[in-house]
Amino acid sequence: MDYVKFARTGLDVSPLCLGCMSFGDPQADGHDWAMLEPEARPMIRQALEAGINFFDTANNYSGGTSEEITGKLLKEMATRDEIVIATKGYFRWRNAPNTGGSSRKAIIQAVDDSLRRLGTDYIDLYQIHRLDPLTPMEEIVEALDSVVRAGKVRYLGASSMYAWQFAKLLHLADSAGLHAFVSMQNYVNLLYREEEREMLPLCRDRGIAVMPWSPLARGRLARPAGTGGTNRAETDRLQGLLYDRTEEADRKVIDAVEQVAKARGVPMAQIALAWLRQQPGITSPIVGATKAQHLSDAIGSLDLTLTTDECAALEEPYVPHPVLGMFEMLPRAMKLTVKP
Repeated sequence: MDYVKFARTGLDVSPLCLGCMSFGDPQADGHDWAMLEPEARPMIRQALEAGINFFDTANNYSGGTSEEITGKLLKEMATRDEIVIATKGYFRWRNAPNTGGSSRKAIIQAVDDSLRRLGTDYIDLYQIHRLDPLTPMEEIVEALDSVVRAGKVRYLGASSMYAWQFAKLLHLADSAGLHAFVSMQNYVNLLYREEEREMLPLCRDRGIAVMPWSPLARGRLARPAGTGGTNRAETDRLQGLLYDRTEEADRKVIDAVEQVAKARGVPMAQIALAWLRQQPGITSPIVGATKAQHLSDAIGSLDLTLTTDECAALEEPYVPHPVLGMFEMLPRAMKLTVKP
């Protein structure tokens, strides 16, 4: 495994990050595809044995049980100073006041809770899962700076938002002399390339690491169009939000991936991941896995370098898409419905 620097930091990370949303109690939040500790154990072991040292989870994945399982297994199987643990906070963890968002109170509480669940003294990368529209940006960057200065967090990151919002957050931190964001976890893949317009150029200009989520478009780029997928693909609540409106346009892209994969004699997932990793500014795509083969395919993509003609064939069918990234989920995710 050849490690890469996490953008302009000195942090060494693997060129793939294992997404741990697949680990957790399936009864905690309705994800019946989530895997309990016995099923998650071989996935973590496989990743570590392949040289992956970068693991991403969040406080709201399976009601926090993803952090518990991830932390426990990494503590058991890895050396803490060699691995990079990333987690996130923002979405409401309980239907009560101050149990979500990015206020100073919420951020400090969420960080402390994540530390407890992960069973670690510090978080390598703490990310705001979404931008809180109800908290002043000044309060957000000051609260995040405080958890770094307290030694609870090493680096700060953000996730899907508009480029102008991220630029403003970066400016506020810079102008106040605060610890700034070093990474952006956003939605980028062959089926959704709208981030190429503004967010990716901004990240390249500012030396921000980019770690795309859903690089295989919830598995759609890993199988021929119209064929069935995994249990997660069939039950994931985000499927309709992200893809139903663009199904016909997406089919041509998926067909192109299939053609290149057949010509190469490799799985489609390897082609889609190889394309993404070759895009300027991409640091570590976040790959999810519920089977050993999923992880093997992702690791195999590291040995592929696509030609200019292959990349052109993959990109040519793409048409502009509505701007996505779970922006539509913000009001519903943070709605407070506590009765007096």
